[in-house]
Amino acid sequence: MLDPQGLYEWEPSGLAEVEAIASRDSAGLVLLYHFDGYIDAGETGDQIVERLLDGLPNEVVARFDHDRLVDYRARRPLLTFESGRWTAYETPSIELRLVRDTTDAPFLLLSGPEPDVEWERFAGAVKEIVERLGVRLSVNFHGIPMGVPHTRPVGITPHGNRTDLMPGHGGFFDEAQVPGSAEALIEFRLAEAGHDVLGVAAHVPHYIARSAYPDAALTALEAVTAATGLVLPGAAHSLRTEALRTQEEIERQISEGDEELVALVSGLEHQYDAVAGAESRGNLVAESVELPSADEIGREFERFLAEREGDGGTGGG
Repeated sequence: MLDPQGLYEWEPSGLAEVEAIASRDSAGLVLLYHFDGYIDAGETGDQIVERLLDGLPNEVVARFDHDRLVDYRARRPLLTFESGRWTAYETPSIELRLVRDTTDAPFLLLSGPEPDVEWERFAGAVKEIVERLGVRLSVNFHGIPMGVPHTRPVGITPHGNRTDLMPGHGGFFDEAQVPGSAEALIEFRLAEAGHDVLGVAAHVPHYIARSAYPDAALTALEAVTAATGLVLPGAAHSLRTEALRTQEEIERQISEGDEELVALVSGLEHQYDAVAGAESRGNLVAESVELPSADEIGREFERFLAEREGDGGTGGG
C-alpha cells in the first residue's frame, strides 16, 4: 500500500493551533467524523455535520486529495452555467477542521464525500492523523433503516470498543453482514490499532429513510454530546425545531395516505410496544414478537442502497 501521507496535506495555521492546544491539554481532543454518500438513513449524519459547520467557529487543519478519492462519474460535482459561460464549480472537499463548541472547547471534525477508492490507504491516513494529533476518542454517527414507527422514540445502536460511553443502549442483533463503508472501516482499523472509537447508529423508520429525519439526527447528536462532554445547544435547538415540523408533515401525509400505510405504522407500533414491554418486564411474560433477523436487516440495507442508486447514483442526500 502506498504511503497514506500522500493522501492529505496539512494546513500550517490550523495544524499549529491544534498542536498548541495539545501542548496545553494532555487529555487529547475528540474527533467526530462522517462522510456523505453512504447509507445514512434519514440524512442523520449529514444534518449534524451541516449544523456544526454552519453554527460554530472552525478552521481547516488538513485537506485530503479529493481528485484521487472521488469518482466524479459516479457523483458528478455541480457546475453553474449563466449567460453563456460557466460561473461556478462546487469542488468536492474532504477536510479535517478544528471546531469549538459553545463553551469554546475544541474538537476535530472530519467530513466530506465518502471516498470511492483507496479505503485502506484513507483509513491509514486517518489513523496517522489520530496518532499525530493525540486524539483520545473518535466518534462516527449515521442513520440506519429499521422497522420502527415514527411515533416512538428514536432508538440507538452503539458500536466500537467504547460502547460503555453509552450505557443503557443495546443492540437488536448479535451478527449481521451489511454493505461496507469507509466510515466503518476507519472504526475497525482504529479499534484494531488500540485507539478508542465509538459509533452511533440512529434507527430511522424504513418508510421515511430516504428523506431528512431530524428526530434521528437530534437523538444521535444528544448521544454524541453525552459521550464526549461537548456542548452543542445551537445544533440541538435547530434539529429540535425541524423535528417538530417534520413530525407534523409526516402525520399530515399519513392522514391523507392509503390504508396500507396506516396499517404498516400501526403494526410497527404494536411490535415496538411489545418489545419495550418485554424489556421492562425482563422478558418474563413477553408476548410473542417477530424481531428482524440478521438476514432481514442486511436485506433492508441493500434495499435502501438500491433505492438511493435508483434516484441518481451514490451521492449524499
